[in-house]
This record gives sequence, C-alpha cells and structure tokens, in this order.
Amino acid sequence: MIKTKSYAAFSATSPLQPYSFERRSPRPDDVVIEIAYCGVCHSDIHTARGEWGPTAYPCVPGHEIVGRVKEIGKKVKRFKVGDLAGVGCFVDSCGKCTNCKSHEEQFCSVRTAFTYNSTELDGKTPTYGGYSSYITVKDKYVLKIKKGLALERVAPLLCAGITTYSPLKRYGTKKGKKVGVVGLGGLGHMAVKIAKAMGAEVTVFSTSPGKEQDAKKLGAKNFIITTDQKNFIPLSGKLDLIIDTVSAKHDFSSYLSTIKIGGTHVLVGAAPEPNQVAAMALIFGRKKLAGSLIGGIKETQEMLDFCARKKVLADIELIPASKINESYERTIKGQVKYRFVIDIKTL
Repeated sequence: MIKTKSYAAFSATSPLQPYSFERRSPRPDDVVIEIAYCGVCHSDIHTARGEWGPTAYPCVPGHEIVGRVKEIGKKVKRFKVGDLAGVGCFVDSCGKCTNCKSHEEQFCSVRTAFTYNSTELDGKTPTYGGYSSYITVKDKYVLKIKKGLALERVAPLLCAGITTYSPLKRYGTKKGKKVGVVGLGGLGHMAVKIAKAMGAEVTVFSTSPGKEQDAKKLGAKNFIITTDQKNFIPLSGKLDLIIDTVSAKHDFSSYLSTIKIGGTHVLVGAAPEPNQVAAMALIFGRKKLAGSLIGGIKETQEMLDFCARKKVLADIELIPASKINESYERTIKGQVKYRFVIDIKTL
C-alpha cells in the first residue's frame, strides 16, 4: 500500500482539511503517479458541498491531475517510470459495453468509476481524487503528456480542456465558423482558446464588462454584455454554435436568438437548479439545445495532443495546498484568471 497525503471534505459545510489514506500498490495493469499538480474545478466545489446530490465523505476532490509515473505493474507497456502522465474525470469502466468499445467510456452502460466521490467497479472501494500525493490507476485510463510544456498549465486540460474541446469538435468547429462562449471562467477561457485554435471567430457573452480586454487577448473577436437585451440584437442568427459554460441558473432564450437556423446551444456548465427556455426560441429556427460531458480516453488524448501542437494551455494561478479553501471562495466569486492549480508538493 502507498501512504498518501491529501486534502478532503468531511461534510458539506466544513472546510477541507488534511487527510491521510492508503492507495493500492500497483496491480499488473496499474500505473502509480506521483502527482505534481491538480486543478481546482467548479465540479469539485459542487461535490464537496453536496450540491449535486449525495457526497460520500471523506471526499478527496480533484480530476485535473498531472505528474510523473512512479511505479508500473508488470504488464504495463505504454508507460515507464519517469514518464509524464495525466488522469482526468474517470479512472475505470467496464470496457466491454457498446459505449466503451466506441471510446465513450464516460457513458459506460455498466458503470463509470469517476475519479472521486465514486467507487471502483467492485462497487465498494471509494475513489479519491487528485488533491493528493499519489494516485493508482489502470494504465488504459492514464493519459500521455508531452514533454516541454508547463505542466501546471496542462493540468486543467484534463477537465476544462476536454469538456470544451469535445463539443467544439463534434459540431464541426473550423475556419469560417462562428462560435459563442457563454461565461469567461475556467471552462470559458479554454473554450475561447480552443475554438480560436480551430479557426473559428469567437464571441464571448458575459455579465462582467471588466472581462472584455481579457476575452480579446484570449482570442475572442466580439464581446457581448448580457445584462442588456439590446446587445443581443446585432448577433441575431449569426452564430453556428454556442458553448455555455455557466454553472448557475439562467435563461437560454436570448442566446438562442443569436444562433443560425439549425444551430446548436451546448450546455457544459451544470447549474444546481433547473434552467429555463422558451419553446419558441427553439422552434423558430429549428435550433437545438444539447449537453456534453467530457470525452472518452481516445478523445482526451487527441485533445492533449492538439493543445500541445497549438500551444493552447490554461491560464492559471498556482496555489499551495493551504489555500484550497480560499480558492473555493474565490472561484465562486469569479476571482481567478482562470483556473486555480494546486502545487501538490505543498501538501
């Protein structure tokens, strides 16, 4: 067993605090990663605070994990000790169902073992995430990280990157397309960067006028303040796709007005409360309201390789582990540009 230090939530209302536990020693097909950095995702906050349903405590959040391989099982061929490696939002699936065989392991029809607040496929052993010093994962669920990149800026790609890359790719983002991004936070800033790298013209929708300069620096051509309805009018029927990253309740109807006939508004932010939409906003224009959840291992590796090739990395604020609770409060208030990343050696 591997002695592991971490930060964990022990209830929905208590601050995260240090917690020690043991990871399993590597089985023949396992990789042990010594974690260097882990991003702080808004999903971590929702889960730690029990906002998305029951949370199993103690909960060690974190699914934007990068580090170096410390140990491998005897059957592992894809990695060697010392390699850079990453782990995203899940660590196992059945591997045999139609979805798994189609490289959509996140939708495993048997059960996906998520990186934290889940259990392994035995249905009993809890999974603990990346706010920790080590993680042991089956090699087929571990991602390869290219050398020469700022590793702390790669970490958020394992969730924020794939969450936005997947729908941008699926809906055909390329040169000549016009993409809207709702919200300019951890997910939103990656959506802007990736859409721009794919060749699209990007429009950012935000309630914060102060973010316009940053939006332009990140690659957006247009910036719309959403608190005034008249600002939507010049974009009526202009956009091919909207990536909606907001994880709070809001009305979709105004955004749908900016989409072309047959265009799509994709939700990647999950609000704790139900959102609302006027049916006519979809009916007139044959528009689609869709959702998207991360990506499978094959697509996540594709995203990492794309981002390495295009030099698309997250904008981060690196913090010591002692500031995890402070980072939660600042994330909720939007006081980060644009992703907190924990320096795990400070545990």
